[in-house]
Amino acid sequence: MSPLGAATPVVALCWLAVFFDGLDVTVYGAVMPYMLDDPRFGLEPGMAGTIGSWTTFGMLIGALGAGNTTDWLGRRNVLVACVLVFSAGSGVCALATGPGSFAAGRLLAGLGLGGLMPTCLAMVAEFAPPRRLGLATGILMTAYHAGGMAATGLGLALAPQAGWRWVFAVGVLPAAIAAPLLLRALPESPSVLFARGDAARARAVAARYELPAPAPGEAPIGGAAERLRAARALLAPGSRLTTPLLWAASFCGLMLVYGVSTWLPQMMRSAGYGLSSSVSLLMVANAGGVVGMLIAGRVADRFGAGRVAGLWFALTAGALLLLSARLPLSVTYVVVALTGVWLFSASTMVYALAGRIYPTALRAPGIGWVTGIGRLGAVVSPWLGGVLVVRGSQGWGFAVFALAGAAGCVTVLLAAYGSRRTSRS
Repeated sequence: MSPLGAATPVVALCWLAVFFDGLDVTVYGAVMPYMLDDPRFGLEPGMAGTIGSWTTFGMLIGALGAGNTTDWLGRRNVLVACVLVFSAGSGVCALATGPGSFAAGRLLAGLGLGGLMPTCLAMVAEFAPPRRLGLATGILMTAYHAGGMAATGLGLALAPQAGWRWVFAVGVLPAAIAAPLLLRALPESPSVLFARGDAARARAVAARYELPAPAPGEAPIGGAAERLRAARALLAPGSRLTTPLLWAASFCGLMLVYGVSTWLPQMMRSAGYGLSSSVSLLMVANAGGVVGMLIAGRVADRFGAGRVAGLWFALTAGALLLLSARLPLSVTYVVVALTGVWLFSASTMVYALAGRIYPTALRAPGIGWVTGIGRLGAVVSPWLGGVLVVRGSQGWGFAVFALAGAAGCVTVLLAAYGSRRTSRS
């Protein structure tokens, strides 16, 4: 019997969607060294960082929009639309004639990628057994890193011989594979169905997946005025301090995730490692991320997502400082793997903490805002990495990202402490 019980099919389908999300997000960092070496395309390091920031800016808009549109479109439909949009963006990138059209494709992909993650997180948070929320979130996010490993493998296999465009062409496949499957097999959220007035269907879905029947107070808030009220509720007296702390922790987490995903190969290459070794290190980091998600999910269910996220942020900061030193290649692989274990799951446990803190009615907008504000960190880090590389100061990138890890540790621990004080009062 699966520890996730009746929620297993929902988690599996969301896992597939997030796998393609991770593939599409990571593919840019995996092929960037090859793009920079393509003289006909004309991509420069500074421009490469700006394009990465445009991608994450699109993700910011998508993340904020997704949580506020599911009440009238439905979470399943939003999820399918996100898959179709980022697949179309990958197609544009594959056919791009220059950096300008490539940037437009990455911006389009970002819109879909940004909306997908909070929607999947909200679905899993609703369907998973409460005592297994950390595990379910960790399992879901292994998909992101499995997709990242697949992107790196595709980059190593296709880019040197066939060219980097073919790697982006593979990113069109989710429209043909994942979208039809999600439409056919993924259930709609019972709380969304209830909020839309389909109480009978909401109760039927809840019964099928062994969920409590949705009640009026637990339904997602719908309508423009009500969505604005939901945003205000996130800053109500009970969560006035917790919500900004979660936003800050998410900012730090995604600054780390997207900074490392975008610039690790190029920074390692600039530090003297070979092209293949530098790209392979990104796969090693994502492999560590898969292990870290499984460990963090189980540990979080026992000790709390906030404590685990805080410890993982601190360990990430220490590992990044260690990477700033010139290490033997074998040692570097070990350190990068451990960094992946801690780095990626730290930001995910911030989402798990938000899922525990916010009630059902505010869960989708709450997670949407946490991921959305966090995307500001994702917007900053690719641009910042590009600036450092252009100035020849890429070694400082490790120190900057280590500082983000330290700040993430402090803010997430304060958020967890504040939420416990509020629940006791």
